[in-house]
Amino acid sequence: MEGSDGVELDERKMTILQAIIKTYLETGEPVGSRTISKYTDLNLSSATIRNEMSDLEEMGYIIQPHTSAGRIPSDKGYRLYVDTMMSDMESRISAKDKEVEELKELLVEKEEKMDNMLKQVARTLAVNTNYATMISTPTCNGNKLKFIQLSRVDINQLVAVVVLDGNIIKNNILSISEELDDETLLKLNILLNTHLNGLPIEEINLGLIAKLKQQAGIHSEIVGDVIDAVADSIKADDDLQIYTSGTNNIFKYPELADQTKASGIINTFEEKKMLAALVQDNLSKDDADGIQIYIGDENQVEAMKDCSVVTATYELGEGMKGTIGIIGPKRMDYEKVVGTMHTMMSRMEELYGKNRKDS
Repeated sequence: MEGSDGVELDERKMTILQAIIKTYLETGEPVGSRTISKYTDLNLSSATIRNEMSDLEEMGYIIQPHTSAGRIPSDKGYRLYVDTMMSDMESRISAKDKEVEELKELLVEKEEKMDNMLKQVARTLAVNTNYATMISTPTCNGNKLKFIQLSRVDINQLVAVVVLDGNIIKNNILSISEELDDETLLKLNILLNTHLNGLPIEEINLGLIAKLKQQAGIHSEIVGDVIDAVADSIKADDDLQIYTSGTNNIFKYPELADQTKASGIINTFEEKKMLAALVQDNLSKDDADGIQIYIGDENQVEAMKDCSVVTATYELGEGMKGTIGIIGPKRMDYEKVVGTMHTMMSRMEELYGKNRKDS
């Protein structure tokens, strides 16, 4: 296996490195040569394993804490481990852990509002992984109008229900100067949906608006107000919101639980400005549709330099994308986290997103 610096690791070194990382992921304690000799099937003496570990240390894949004779993975070691794991998972990505099956039942409930669903996704991920989690609301990029429904609130007000791709629902209250009967409301709904359904906002131009107003006759003002409501709905949907859960899980890991580190992470989750920057950076990447793993100093957020951050992009219809993030110690269970991410994205896209035949 070739490391990030182009140096080849032979099979023995790779096996020992993987054994060190897996043992450290499980125990959180520095790993010695005697532990590795029991863990692997190499049938090597502790002295031989110590020599290989010394080579791995010189190559920068493991480090020795001051207080122990054992070794722990470096960021470089984690990176090689993650890259190898991701490559191996490509052929078996369809396998799903039993515990994440409950995610399907969660999403099948189809909460009436997207924000409630996203909050529940963050909570479920936090419970399943025992790490801190975040999820952003989807943002629009060429989003299309799916449906408009005008309904009477009272004699002076209408509610315009605007449904966007991905089943994003926005309600807008419109003031009217005269009462509209049921027949007129029906005609306006037919007029608006006939001409606007399936159109991206940028195609709703002045010419189309003028045509709609002309056909609406004396109710042209209402049509103009509805068009404004559609534009406001799509604009408002671009206002990024981030929901978080499981922040207190950070305290379960000693390496993150000291006051300085923990307070920095918690402040980041509470203020959310840096999380928003992380989301925007994730969505701007050319390979944003995949899973990204940031280890230690690879993180842009200063408070998370001692963490690993795993992000994924979910899609809820054409142009509707958001970010899921899981934050934990560098010794997180990467395989479980990546598997959970894949399952979550497939469930969300299956039930709300781009692959639905009825969307």
